[in-house]
Amino acid sequence: MSRIGKKPILIPTGVEVALEARRIQVKGPKGILSYVLHPHVTVSTEELEGGKSLVVTVVDPEAVGDRAQWGTARANLSNMVKGVTEGFSRALEINGVGFRVNVQGQKVVMNLGYSHDVEFTLSQGVTGSVEKNILTISGSDREVVGQTAARIRKLRLPEPYKGKGIKYTDEMIRRKAGKAAKAGE
Repeated sequence: MSRIGKKPILIPTGVEVALEARRIQVKGPKGILSYVLHPHVTVSTEELEGGKSLVVTVVDPEAVGDRAQWGTARANLSNMVKGVTEGFSRALEINGVGFRVNVQGQKVVMNLGYSHDVEFTLSQGVTGSVEKNILTISGSDREVVGQTAARIRKLRLPEPYKGKGIKYTDEMIRRKAGKAAKAGE
């Protein structure tokens, strides 16, 4: 039995779930997301106390591959329901002398110490906002938000000596000591 897979997913009010063969579509106030199920996974809706819920099941709960798909499908569906109601966000911190970031519509323009400005086009369904040196990426699809933040971070990875670069706000950079000065001169 999958501990994660057997938990039901509560559907909040204002969220519609459409089941069509192997495709599931979740519609909410923040957008529409769809997901294609693995052939061994099935999803059904049930009435629980006070509302509807999604229940994920598999063909063979004892097979290792099916158990893995069971938990994965349930986690992805849960993220879809949360994404269309609350949304997801990742915050990036830009550190460095002269490093700047600016959001212009769907483009993020960054000065990262190169001889030119770096322009990054945000994916569809993802928005960016800047407050001082913190760039916040937000959207309804968790996978797209995380991938966009990772691609922006990769433009200037944080270095361990001065901490310059782009890092997640909750990330800790292990700092290294620089060269030791010669003693006695």
